Amino acid sequence: MFDILIYLFENYVHSESRISIDYDSLTNDLSDIGFQKRDIYNALRWLKNLSCYKKNIISSINLLSNQISTRIYTQEESFKLNVDCRGFIIFLEQLEILTLDTREMIIERIMELDINEINLEDLKWIVLIVLFNVPGCETVYRKLENLLFNFKEDVIH
Repeated sequence: MFDILIYLFENYVHSESRISIDYDSLTNDLSDIGFQKRDIYNALRWLKNLSCYKKNIISSINLLSNQISTRIYTQEESFKLNVDCRGFIIFLEQLEILTLDTREMIIERIMELDINEINLEDLKWIVLIVLFNVPGCETVYRKLENLLFNFKEDVIH
């Protein structure tokens, strides 16, 4: 499922073309590439849930951007997000790349992934995917993209 999310993000984020709204066609295309149908459905559900979650917080994105909070992680979240990942989230908050809402959105999306423990590199991709999909986050998305990528070598740091 995670590989499908990364595939879609890498192939459509800077593309002039849009992801087809026809889920059957998109599912068939992804299946032809070699992805499993169950993983495709899970990835599309993950993106749909991101869209639903996004609608609930859009109005407060800018209102809470300067507020500071302490995030207490549940035991399940702590298992899935190791110390490096939690530290990176705090780092992004300090850089004002993440607001309280986008932080919670990212954590919620991570918890829905079918991965036992997420590593730092995967977390960076999830943050990029979420920020790319939240209206009003274009500037912080570009700031994070510049922070993470070495465009000469096209690698994520």
